[in-house]
Amino acid sequence: MARTPMTRWQEAAPAPIVLLLGKEELLVSRANRRIRDILRMEDEGLEVHDIDAGSYDPGTLALQASPSLFMEPKLLRVSDLNSMTDAFLDDAMAMIDDPFDGATVVMHHSGATTRGKRLLDAVKGGKGIVVDCGELKYDSDKQAFARAEFVEAGREATPGAQNLLVKRFSDSIGSLAGAIAQLVADTTGRITEEVVEKYYEAHEHTTAFQVADAAVRGNAAQALVLLRQTLWSGAHPVPIVAAFAYRIRSLAKVSTGQRVRLAPKAIDEARSDLRRFDEAKLARAVRVVAETDLAVKGGERSPEYALERMIRILAA
Repeated sequence: MARTPMTRWQEAAPAPIVLLLGKEELLVSRANRRIRDILRMEDEGLEVHDIDAGSYDPGTLALQASPSLFMEPKLLRVSDLNSMTDAFLDDAMAMIDDPFDGATVVMHHSGATTRGKRLLDAVKGGKGIVVDCGELKYDSDKQAFARAEFVEAGREATPGAQNLLVKRFSDSIGSLAGAIAQLVADTTGRITEEVVEKYYEAHEHTTAFQVADAAVRGNAAQALVLLRQTLWSGAHPVPIVAAFAYRIRSLAKVSTGQRVRLAPKAIDEARSDLRRFDEAKLARAVRVVAETDLAVKGGERSPEYALERMIRILAA
């Protein structure tokens, strides 16, 4: 059986059966959006249905793909093929042999498990389109991604600026995309290496304290949004915790009447913030910050989760 060539996510296009293969969620999202947009340009009446293969009930595919009163085209987006039910596998295999008229079925499998191998092999063997949504492992691929992001945004960025962004955000394509979007939104003109360095150096220092301020004042939602922006900007978790430590130490000193090097306005704000903290809560805040400091320095697998946990505890 001849194997279907892999299609790049940038070239994903509608077909009766499309398999998005890979665990890079951002690329999966982009490919899904591209297919939807193409279909919607062809017919604004497009109906979109989302199906979870992990909690699938028999007959759902055929039901959602069945023609509507006005015969609008349909897009069925199927997620979590890694945990597909036996019922989904049976229905999907029947669909492979007899695709639905007027429907595009886009399925996502991360490739991390062998669940549904029979279905994957059938699509790869020529029964559908396979779109590569795997991780971008090499710097050259990430640089090409960054270059495409700037082109789509209509902004000029030098190769040096693109390379610097890739180095700062090499751990996550999602973070790289978010950082580029933020940089494009907040700057004007040609983006050079110097622009990137100045922007993120200033942004990192100011926003870490803004995250701490929002958490201490009980605004968890704002603090979590600011945290995500700070991480997208390339800030390391360690200095973020340091900003929290400084903030909590200042509260502790003000609460005991110790001399603290703060502007009078900052001291007044600290006294106001202390209304949320009695002695026991302030002691717990000190412990939580200390535990988070250990976590982001290698004590836990996910520094980002440790930061979010600290914010939720302090805000509560």
